[in-house]
Amino acid sequence: MTDIKALRDCISDSGMTIVAIAEKSGILRETFYNRMKTGDFKISEICALSDTLRLDRDGRDRIFFANNSELKSANKE
Repeated sequence: MTDIKALRDCISDSGMTIVAIAEKSGILRETFYNRMKTGDFKISEICALSDTLRLDRDGRDRIFFANNSELKSANKE
């Protein structure tokens, strides 16, 4: 599940607008706004947003896989 608050904070910290983030990530503006409501991003969108926002693996996982207990367990090993 996506941590929408953390994503919004990251976008705010980037200094770019949501529209600019969407454009640079190759995501339609309307689609991006819908994903921000549901938190249901496709893997390709997560990759594109991670590149655009310059997220490292931990930042990406914290935002886009916030409640994924399997992922957290795997990272601890």
